[in-house]
Amino acid sequence: MMGTVLYSLALSCLVISFFRDREKTRAALLKAWKSFTGLLPQILTIMLFVGFSLSLLTPATISRFIGADSGWMGVLLALLVGSVTLIPAFVAFPLAAALLKGGAGYPQIAAFVSTLMAVGIVTLPAEIKYFNRRAAFLRNGFALVISVIFTLIVWQVM
Repeated sequence: MMGTVLYSLALSCLVISFFRDREKTRAALLKAWKSFTGLLPQILTIMLFVGFSLSLLTPATISRFIGADSGWMGVLLALLVGSVTLIPAFVAFPLAAALLKGGAGYPQIAAFVSTLMAVGIVTLPAEIKYFNRRAAFLRNGFALVISVIFTLIVWQVM
C-alpha cells in the first residue's frame, strides 16, 4: 500500500512539474534515464550475485551458520564476513532481508550489515595510501568496536 502511495505521489509531482516547465522536466527525465542505464549493469550483476548466493545458501545452511541458534560463533562469522566483503549499501539491505527470511538471526545480521558498512578490510590498502597506516587502522578498529556494540544492543533488544 505504501509503495502505491509513494508512486502516486511521485507521478503527481512529475505531472505538476511537466505543466510548470516542460523543458526542465524533459531534461530531468533524460538525466534520470542516463543515470538509470549507467547503473543498470551494476544492479543486474548484483541481483544475479544475490540470487545465485541465495540459491546456494539454503535456509538450513543459513540457520546453521548465522541462525538465531548459532550464538557467538554466528556473530563472529558475520562480523568476519561483513568486514571482508565489499558490497554496496543498496545491495546489503535487501540481502540482509533475504537472509533473515532464510533463517538468519537478528544479531548475526546486525553484525554482518554493520561491519559491511563500516569496516573495510578490502579497502584498507587504499585507506593507508590516502590517509596513513595509523589512521586507517584506528578507523577500522573503532568501526569494529562500534559494530560489536551495535550487535550487542540488537541482541538484547531482539
